[in-house]
Amino acid sequence: MLDFRVKTFLAVCRTMNFTKAASLLHITQPAVSQHIHGLEEEYHTKFFLYEGKQLSLTEAGALFLQTAAAMQHDARHLRESISHLKEKRHLYFGATLTVAEYNMPSPLLRLLREEPEIRLQMIVANTSQLLRLLDDGKIDFAIVEGFFQKQFYESLPYRRERYIAVCSPGYPLPPSPHRLEDLLRERLLIREPGSGTREVLEKALEEQNLSIEDFPRLTELGSLGAIKALVMAGAGISFFYEPVVQKEITSGSLLEIPLEEGEISHEFSFIWRKGSVFGSYYREVFQLFAKEIEKL
Repeated sequence: MLDFRVKTFLAVCRTMNFTKAASLLHITQPAVSQHIHGLEEEYHTKFFLYEGKQLSLTEAGALFLQTAAAMQHDARHLRESISHLKEKRHLYFGATLTVAEYNMPSPLLRLLREEPEIRLQMIVANTSQLLRLLDDGKIDFAIVEGFFQKQFYESLPYRRERYIAVCSPGYPLPPSPHRLEDLLRERLLIREPGSGTREVLEKALEEQNLSIEDFPRLTELGSLGAIKALVMAGAGISFFYEPVVQKEITSGSLLEIPLEEGEISHEFSFIWRKGSVFGSYYREVFQLFAKEIEKL
């Protein structure tokens, strides 16, 4: 059972406000202060500091958060494991949109065939949302495209994909575009902030001293399908992982825009909270998924 003071600590970290944490936990603000003070006395250190009116974590607080988040997840996982002792394997995990739609069907089909009674729950969300779910103990592991702080998560390389620019066959591109900078005048259709797909493009642009904001005609959409349909209709350009548009490129409904400044590729990562006592179990699950991915 998770110490109630640790639950209070996690609530304060989530809100960075003692009053909001009290509301979240349905206790009083003085009780929140008492719980945090008790933890700080036990560990002989300060976990929080005020900089003006802004609450922030100390170095010790950040270290405690790393362990406390893993404890919260493990407590939830243990409860689930005990309550399902008489059942088959159960998996609660998350995947980003590209991974879920284009990489997961084959491994999941194999798993369902091998274990017909397995209980599966896959949450599809962007990278930042999945990291919050991991931190809150709502999912066991996640397969993400986006970037994450490796000091807080264990990770295994899941798959590497090319990341390419595309447009419709009749789209009026500038003559011989060779660099990302040559595309800045085009309408860019892209996922919302927090999406791993967007973060990869932001990183590639940053390496060229550019940013998303350098595209004056920017359109943000939360659906890969909608972005793809608009690009095929000639509404602008976009960037996709190659498997997402391979069928359309093969059929001729989309064209890859060849850029000469080096191929962009990115690794998908299988991650879980660092320090989890279930780490070896997640590695087994990774191997189960990876065997099927290798066939693709």
